[in-house]
Amino acid sequence: MPPSSAYRPEPCHLQLGPELSDLVQPARFPGHTLRFRNQRHAATVGLDTLDAAEWVAAMGRFEPLPDNLPQPLALRYHGHQFQHYNPSLGDGRGFLYAQLRDARGRLLDLGTKGSGTTPYSRGGDGRLTLKGAVREILATELLEARGVDTSKTLSVIETGESLDRHDEPSPTRAAVLVRLSHGHVRIGTFQRLHALGQRESLDRLLQHSARTWHPAVADAPDLPAAFLGAVVQACADTAAGWMVAGFVHGVLNTDNINVSGESFDYGPWRFTPSCDPQFTAAYFDQSGLYAYGRQGAAVAWNLEQLAGCLLPLGQANSLSEALGGFKAAFGAAFVRRTVAALGLQSAGAEADRALTDAWWQWLEHSRADFDRAWFEAYGGEAAPEREGATPPQLGRGSRWLSVQRALEGRAPTRPEALRSGYFQGQGFRGTGPESLYIDEVEALWEAIDQRDDWRPLHHKVHRIRAVGRLLGHGPAVSSLDGNTGLPR
Repeated sequence: MPPSSAYRPEPCHLQLGPELSDLVQPARFPGHTLRFRNQRHAATVGLDTLDAAEWVAAMGRFEPLPDNLPQPLALRYHGHQFQHYNPSLGDGRGFLYAQLRDARGRLLDLGTKGSGTTPYSRGGDGRLTLKGAVREILATELLEARGVDTSKTLSVIETGESLDRHDEPSPTRAAVLVRLSHGHVRIGTFQRLHALGQRESLDRLLQHSARTWHPAVADAPDLPAAFLGAVVQACADTAAGWMVAGFVHGVLNTDNINVSGESFDYGPWRFTPSCDPQFTAAYFDQSGLYAYGRQGAAVAWNLEQLAGCLLPLGQANSLSEALGGFKAAFGAAFVRRTVAALGLQSAGAEADRALTDAWWQWLEHSRADFDRAWFEAYGGEAAPEREGATPPQLGRGSRWLSVQRALEGRAPTRPEALRSGYFQGQGFRGTGPESLYIDEVEALWEAIDQRDDWRPLHHKVHRIRAVGRLLGHGPAVSSLDGNTGLPR
């Protein structure tokens, strides 16, 4: 069965010139066992009609999609890794496989992880562990459910290989993952062209990036500054989204920051169990450079590197002014997202800021369970729709008085959600909010690793998506929503 009428191929990356990518061949895997299929997002690009064999051919063997890229492209880029410049980067275990338009007209990429070696593998095997793929499913699903602009895990296929890894029990199972992402042009892509002095290519990339991801500024008279300002706004919103979601990305290098602002590429991520600014996700982040509370600063530093790359095309003063907008953009997004995550309507800038300040001071001082705190405060304490709910389990303390005062008179945004079984009881499982703290992530993996039992993961994904619908995030419910391709 061919793609549906919603399939709109647009393989335009090659138009940027050969200096941005290399033609590569996908690995040949000994097996292809479909483990995850994201039908609801496949439908947005017309791939939901592929049958099982066609899906594996496309997402596991990487046979070209109709009228799309004839051969995968390993993208070239440089980057600062933990603020140390590395010119030897590029897609080392992934590639760009196809490009398509969705119903909103956005250009989306199918990008891979674990699809084999490339010229940038740097001695690696180009593979992905199955555990890494499972973790990426979980990260993208919960971030989407919490309203963060994120790539979508479209497919995971187990490949029948055994991998040796030094930082986890080996041998371990292997997989190939396909993500649906709003672009793969990174800050590091600009850094490479700037470092090589390829001004014409840099200008071409700027023009393309503005048209594709920030069309509102594409015709600006001072395009470098206008584009930088748009990227600053988008990245500030994403960084604020991570903070409010309690998410720690773990590796905020410049090659992991898309100029679209979309969050992607999930390695050692964690969700913080309390509001601890020093909490880190990666065991190798010994200095805490990318700790929970430093994520905004890390993104701002990365944006400074992008500004430096645009200097040959723009004016230092206007670029500096655009870069200086990050603090205000992050602050505004942080307030807006805080109020929204508490399930409350805006009461004006001053009142929203007062609530945000009181809430985060209490949250950090109390060290309350992060997800339960938001869960129990959702809709405001006085929301009549919560009258039948189980009383709060968290101790509030004296600082809660400031939160109470800031909550007075607040109206909930989604009273229908407050009347649902999720909030009236104690969550879908009777134990509270849908979280993804490390113990549960490890338990979900253990069921797969030890018993090949995918049911816990299957049920977790469905519960996460149900919460996302209640909170107004993610696609509307449809017959496609329940089909993840996971064994029941």
